[in-house]
Amino acid sequence: MSIEALQNQAAQLAKEAVTQIESADSTKELQQIRVQYTGKKGELTAISKEMRNLSNEEKPLLGQAISGFHETFNNAFGEKETRLKEAELAAQLAAETIDVTLPGRIQATGTRHILTQTREEIEDFFLGLGYQVVDGPEVELDLYNFEKMNLPKNHPARDMQDTFYIDDEVMLRTHTSPVQARTMEQHDFTKGPLKMISPGKVFRRDDDDATHSHQFQQIEGLVVDEHVTLADLKGTLLLFAQAMFGEQREIRLRPSYFPFTEPSVEADISCFKCEGAGCNICKQTGWIEILGSGVVHPDVLEMSGIDSKKYSGFAFGLGIERVAMLRHNVDDIRHFYQNDSRFLTQFKGGHK
Repeated sequence: MSIEALQNQAAQLAKEAVTQIESADSTKELQQIRVQYTGKKGELTAISKEMRNLSNEEKPLLGQAISGFHETFNNAFGEKETRLKEAELAAQLAAETIDVTLPGRIQATGTRHILTQTREEIEDFFLGLGYQVVDGPEVELDLYNFEKMNLPKNHPARDMQDTFYIDDEVMLRTHTSPVQARTMEQHDFTKGPLKMISPGKVFRRDDDDATHSHQFQQIEGLVVDEHVTLADLKGTLLLFAQAMFGEQREIRLRPSYFPFTEPSVEADISCFKCEGAGCNICKQTGWIEILGSGVVHPDVLEMSGIDSKKYSGFAFGLGIERVAMLRHNVDDIRHFYQNDSRFLTQFKGGHK
């Protein structure tokens, strides 16, 4: 193809490109035009490839024609791109305009979980009696979870607290009693008696039903000092029952068995619904079982380095879920863990 024909073709191509640029309706379409004319497979590239077929005198002439195309194309492209971007921005701003006179959306506010509220209220009660709140590991050693609680290996009472084992000596704790053992080991009685509660999650291999869960929250209490008796335990539990369930509550202690206390007792409170007449809550007995407790077994004291001939103590343990279920008439423990907002929003507010 002659140099004249190539020059004319470049000039004609520039005119066609300008026409298409002016008719473009969006920046996306504009980019497609750029690719059509100046891309690797574009129409101008086909003209440029003819350069190799020209003489040395003709090559500069074609170069000038190609440069002329680029100048014309880029000027038209730049002006059109600026106008399209301004128009698109204006359209976007118009579409996203916020009417500041509209009322604001009310954001839903959360609240502490009912189990957290219950735990905090129990903690506040015992803090008022001079107890300390002590935390401990949820992954525990067999030594502290069982052996220091007077449950040696192969003891049949371990079956009641079958748990999730990591290996033979490491497990998820079945109660918060290990925190008590660890605290007794470190306590200095020259600074006063040991009075503590240990709240936290515990794990047992229980079937999930309306009143049982493989994971639940527990608060255990411990007092160790000289001359601590079962009467001290009863007085403490009476105050607790009245604080949690009303000043009219009474308690009774029934003999029971726990490896880490001797004597051991179950504590019942007088029914707050029927006042002892008998109802579905108390199973027609007038009493509701609330927790297990007892006088700390001398062996438990000795295994933690405490002289059982000089010191004695009492201990108790209760499920936070059980307290919450009784106080709020919840019929299924699983409601606490299913994250159903219809259930949880009934307990907005809380103790604090």
